[in-house]
Amino acid sequence: MEHTLARLDLLLHRIGWSVQFPSRKATERDEVKIAAWKDEQWPVIKRRRRTWARGCASRTKPARG
Repeated sequence: MEHTLARLDLLLHRIGWSVQFPSRKATERDEVKIAAWKDEQWPVIKRRRRTWARGCASRTKPARG
């Protein structure tokens, strides 16, 4: 199920939470390194996901094979 931002805001307020955003960026933030990581590492990480693989989410129950 997908929710809109307005719906998420309503759901958070119902349980007493609110959406929060950082007021500023860290002074140590290095935009060049972040851009390089996004270009080099993120595609590799994103490609690893295999939704078709058989398995089990339980740590105590072995996967059937």
